[in-house]
Amino acid sequence: MEQLGDDLSRFWECYRPCFRTRTRDTSEQAYVFMRGQLTMDDHRNYANIDRRLTGGDGQGLQQFMTDSPWPGARVCDQIQADIRAEPTLQHGGLLILDECADEKAGTQSAGAGRQHNGRLGKVDLCQVATCLVYAHPPHAVWAIVDSELFIPEAWFDKAHARLRQEVDVPADRVFATKPALGLKMIQRAQAHGLPFERVACDDLYGRNRAFRATLDQSGLRYAAEVPANTQVYLKRPVVGVPRQRRGPGRKCSQVKVRSRHRPHTVGALTRRQATVWHRTRVHTTERSWLEADFALARVWTLTRTNQVREEALILRRDLDGRLTFVLLNDPADTPREVLMQASCQRYFTERAFQDAKSELGWDDFQARKYRAWEHEIALTAATLWFIAGIKLKWTQTHARDPELMRQLAVEVLPTLSAANVRELMQAVLPVPQLTRQQARQLVASHLVKRVRSTASRLRTQYDHQDSS
Repeated sequence: MEQLGDDLSRFWECYRPCFRTRTRDTSEQAYVFMRGQLTMDDHRNYANIDRRLTGGDGQGLQQFMTDSPWPGARVCDQIQADIRAEPTLQHGGLLILDECADEKAGTQSAGAGRQHNGRLGKVDLCQVATCLVYAHPPHAVWAIVDSELFIPEAWFDKAHARLRQEVDVPADRVFATKPALGLKMIQRAQAHGLPFERVACDDLYGRNRAFRATLDQSGLRYAAEVPANTQVYLKRPVVGVPRQRRGPGRKCSQVKVRSRHRPHTVGALTRRQATVWHRTRVHTTERSWLEADFALARVWTLTRTNQVREEALILRRDLDGRLTFVLLNDPADTPREVLMQASCQRYFTERAFQDAKSELGWDDFQARKYRAWEHEIALTAATLWFIAGIKLKWTQTHARDPELMRQLAVEVLPTLSAANVRELMQAVLPVPQLTRQQARQLVASHLVKRVRSTASRLRTQYDHQDSS
């Protein structure tokens, strides 16, 4: 525990080159921000972190996060390099693609708009990040290794040109769907040599036939959730160009299903008498067994060009009645247990987002600019990986005691959580308490800045009135 402060310093030294620019080195601000994430409990905005930890006025950290031109992609590249260099993570890892929404009060933040907020389950005014999470279930390790801000298509019309410039949306950025952003991140991770054995995703990505086909063509295994109305064939359909009827008329050139096999929706398969369910305990968790009813079928699906693809379909029925449908591109001889296990690993992304938001203050993000968002998620990913590294290091150093498991009558002993690491960090690197003099100076400085900000806005309004 006493070494945690040194561990953070060494971690920051390793990542320090990521925060340097060609003309300046303000990488100390990255250490301040990460320490604020790990030791402060609330109000982890830029100004408050700087005031509480350094006694500054917040301008240095604000400039570093909002305007400094260091690329956030460097941090993600370094995280992936660390994973590649860790011997215990060379096998058993997977990538999980998911999005994370953050509520917004207005439409002036980069990418903000009325769009689906998965956490609330409805369309709301929010900002959506498409994230790639690395998870290693055997060691209970997870980390955000890449991210892209989803920018709605409306942002790229002429009416938003000025706003795009105000919030520093990159000039070369064009509209891209979430599956397209996800594919780009997965292909980057594959090109960097990140060790993973499968890609998991929810039905937003799984329903996209081109997305699944591209992963398959890239030689990647996937476990993609799909909605209940997804159509599949239980027997391989015959496809081809229909024969041309005699007589005048336009010749048919499109490939279509020529056999009489009818497709079924995956939801309808749960009601077929021929569907055989098996209640199975997939794996243990800290709370209990993960147990559900499973059914397996080999199915055939069509691409957008009506090419036939064979996939495995896992039907899962939880004990509370909730249904989940997962398509996998594993070979036909893959054991049932492997497919069931692969279909139940997407929850690691929820653990990553929960740690990032609840424990590291991602929910406190308030800046408008695209670069600020990029820097915020990059540093949050770095801090999340620091916690994962501490968990991994301590697991390797201190083996779990089988006698303790016997005494407590459990099958799994809990690992360190992000909250546990933060509690230890708060003891090792406590947040400094302000003296009366420091508090007076901070309040006076804050009031002066508010007055100057108000005066600046008034001058702008007066100038606008005079020009009109």
